[in-house]
Amino acid sequence: MSLNPNSTMSRKPRRVRVRSGQVELVKLNTKAFDLRDTYHLILTLSWPGFAGVVFGIYLLINVAFAALYMLNPHAIAEMAPGSFSDAFFFSVETLATVGYGHMYPETFYGHLIAMLEIMVGMFGLAVITGLIFVRFSRPTARLHFSNVAVIAPFDGVPTLMIRVANLRHQAMVEPEFRMIVNRDTITAEGDDVRRFRLLKLEFEHLIAFPAVLTVRHRIDEKSPLFGMTPEDFQKQDVRIVASIVGVDTVIVAPVQSLRDYNYDQIEWNRRFVEIYAENEEGDWTVDYARIDETEDIVAMAQ
Repeated sequence: MSLNPNSTMSRKPRRVRVRSGQVELVKLNTKAFDLRDTYHLILTLSWPGFAGVVFGIYLLINVAFAALYMLNPHAIAEMAPGSFSDAFFFSVETLATVGYGHMYPETFYGHLIAMLEIMVGMFGLAVITGLIFVRFSRPTARLHFSNVAVIAPFDGVPTLMIRVANLRHQAMVEPEFRMIVNRDTITAEGDDVRRFRLLKLEFEHLIAFPAVLTVRHRIDEKSPLFGMTPEDFQKQDVRIVASIVGVDTVIVAPVQSLRDYNYDQIEWNRRFVEIYAENEEGDWTVDYARIDETEDIVAMAQ
């Protein structure tokens, strides 16, 4: 089979690591970077990395224009011949459209380079301002998923449960909950494949989510997990992925968060401790310090 020489998926010894939750994949024969993804890459950088990139570009631009100014010794009035520092700081002042009056373009060449640098400064400032605004205004969800999932009887039926907490002090509205299971299975042809199945939840949509709640999936005859044991979970490398998508009421924008659980992060015959209580004043309290705590229960009926 021949490969298209213009294909972007050409076979080259390139390895790109991609992480999704606790799973890390290594992509082969793919581009590590595409110029069309520069904007996306910059937005995914950490704040120190973002500051480093901006500062590096700023220095590079000023060094380049300083070199252009030095090509013509008489381009800038009162600039010491051969002085890179003078040319560099003149470039800094021009890029920021700040003129101190000591040095100024003297020739047509000098005016031309200064004009180009001012244009670069104007466009660059607009781009950097936009990137900073997007990074600050990008909506994020402050949600905490319990460190473990549990399987225990609930209303007499084995139930998979995950606890979720809203860490912000404003209620999220219109939250939607999803949970899937992926595991290794053997097809009728004898192939080992990874299957993904949506798990039906006790509730998948609420009007408001102010504090802490437990997301539940009943393991009945219709459940993909029905009849499975802890040993089956390990043998089939079961992973549970839970997600929430809702609207932040402060910025009125959709936010989302997710968490995955390996088979060894699922506790059997244990339940989450009660964290809701009514105090002496009649107020309902929620103990966030005990969100991840679980406790033993009577062994699940077979």
